[in-house]
Amino acid sequence: MRELLEAVAAGEVSPADAEARLAGYATDEAGRFDAARERRRGVPEAILGDGKTPAEAASLAATAVETAGRAIVTRTDPDQRRAIRDRLGEAHPDADVTVRDRSGVVVAHGPTFEPPSLDATVGVVTAGTSDAVPAGEAAAIAAEMGATVDRIDDVGVAALTRIVDQLEALRATDALVVAAGREGALPTVVAGLVDTPVIGLPVSTGYGHGGEGEAALSGMLQSCTVLSTVNVDAGFVAGAQAGLIARAVDR
Repeated sequence: MRELLEAVAAGEVSPADAEARLAGYATDEAGRFDAARERRRGVPEAILGDGKTPAEAASLAATAVETAGRAIVTRTDPDQRRAIRDRLGEAHPDADVTVRDRSGVVVAHGPTFEPPSLDATVGVVTAGTSDAVPAGEAAAIAAEMGATVDRIDDVGVAALTRIVDQLEALRATDALVVAAGREGALPTVVAGLVDTPVIGLPVSTGYGHGGEGEAALSGMLQSCTVLSTVNVDAGFVAGAQAGLIARAVDR
């Protein structure tokens, strides 16, 4: 501890970084960032954009880069994305910032951050273009955990030939995240065709009775093939679960 305190006094370590090393988290004006989550759980800490002001999301992103070397911010809106870019440009000008506008995920790597790399592939499958937002979130998280991500898009059950055409690619993966809205049938179909773990990701598309992901969630929970199911639009959870499977395969 004395060495750490001396490093803070010498300006070699910031107070936030020192706090994170000692307590496992760092506190700023927007809240607390769990800098030890990845070491403890194997899943990187992410900052949820929902419910936060642009300034709060940007502040936590800067704290994340400072303490963990990386920031992952999910479900951001355009104002939050601009604020994050501006704040990181001031606080961490050497950070590499990637903005995925469609999925709303922002990822920033500090100059010394070494991304993990796993010898495992996660397939992220969508029934249709409307499923791209949560599927994109899942893909981003699995990739940040070190997996190779293979996207297979627009293969919904409205034309079964589309998914049959992709069987070779599906079977070559170590874990599959399958996103579908409407009645949510695609994960059940895929899980009946492969020996790969399948994670069903219900999407809040569809309308009328059972709309907004309700029917999709119910269908996946009632699947007659073996699969796991996350909550509606829970792309982060699906991607993280697939990433943990990829880590086990790599080991």
